[in-house]
Amino acid sequence: AEIDAIANNEDAPTFENTIEEMERAGAALDRAFTYYGIYSANMSTPEFRDVQSELAPKISEYSTKITQNAKLFARIKAVYEQSQREPLEADQQRVVNLIYKRFEMNGAELDAEKKARYAEISKELSSLYNDFSNNVLHDEEGYITYLTEDQLGGLSEDFIKSAAEIASANGKEGMYAITNTRSSMDPFLTYSTERELRKQVWTNYYSRGDNGDEYDNNEIIAKILRLRKERVGLMGYDNYAEWRLQNRMAKNPENAMGLMEAVWPAAIALVAEEVADMQALADEEGVSITIEPWDYRYYAEKVRKAKYDLNSDEVKQYLQLDKLTEAMHYVAGELFDFEFTPVEEGKVPVFHPDVKVWEVTHKKTGENVGLWYLDPYARPGKRSGAWATTYRSHTTFDG
Repeated sequence: AEIDAIANNEDAPTFENTIEEMERAGAALDRAFTYYGIYSANMSTPEFRDVQSELAPKISEYSTKITQNAKLFARIKAVYEQSQREPLEADQQRVVNLIYKRFEMNGAELDAEKKARYAEISKELSSLYNDFSNNVLHDEEGYITYLTEDQLGGLSEDFIKSAAEIASANGKEGMYAITNTRSSMDPFLTYSTERELRKQVWTNYYSRGDNGDEYDNNEIIAKILRLRKERVGLMGYDNYAEWRLQNRMAKNPENAMGLMEAVWPAAIALVAEEVADMQALADEEGVSITIEPWDYRYYAEKVRKAKYDLNSDEVKQYLQLDKLTEAMHYVAGELFDFEFTPVEEGKVPVFHPDVKVWEVTHKKTGENVGLWYLDPYARPGKRSGAWATTYRSHTTFDG
């Protein structure tokens, strides 16, 4: 209703009655999407994935209905074109540019027939993206390598303790679990003396969604590529990369490939040199192997110790989580004049016991900036990798 009211406004389009009103619209739904995103990225379960599968196409339909609203886009375009003649304030101009480009890139100027096909493709893609992510998450949760006590060679006491706790939580008391996540895989591949287990752990991780079972992503990937190409073709683009890069730093596929090809020869040469050092060290040890991907981290660490007298374990004391958190706060303070104050546990809601919260204020004025949530640990149901998101945005609409 809010979007329809903006689109059907009979007053001449302005930043205030079009762009600003769009930014205000849908606040309640945005909050619902925030909670949906928290569950999706941090607390996923098989039951929630069923909900995602049901909602993904509906969310796509909702989004497409907005970007294909002809009256709404006409108002956005009018404000954009006026701003090209008479530029707005920098922050307002930025918002106008972003909204106009988002609508343009999502088929707002297509004819009715192409819009209909665009919407169909977007709906199908939303389900495919959801299936892809859920399949990867399933394989991260489902492939766990269990070790016995005689298979712990090279591993640190802290890592062994953590692996024992995970195994116990999974009903494997007395064993040690290597989960199918980077935070578990990396240290195991770096320090474990068990080559066959290194191979198993490496294979599990790099085969997520590629195991030839009901959670295999190969067919999904092929469908995604075909549909992406068809969808951007409706708007006159030759390929997905051409469409995707137009508002990114590279601007076009040629620039991106040019950079890759410029870097590639040096990268290949460096890898060849590093692998040669690893192979030489393995040969010196009398190990009859050819260096494989699951050996890289293990022998790279050995080369560092032998060639540069650098032990990664000695560096770890400076890279403890508390110290790194302090360093992040220090940098933010220097750059933005922010101050971080820990929020007492239980004072604000969190979605998992691992999450810690800080109140952020301006050093000089004491003005509240917001809350900063830190959720640093991998766990089942949580999206892997390092990433950040926004749960509640700040606006200056009301002063």
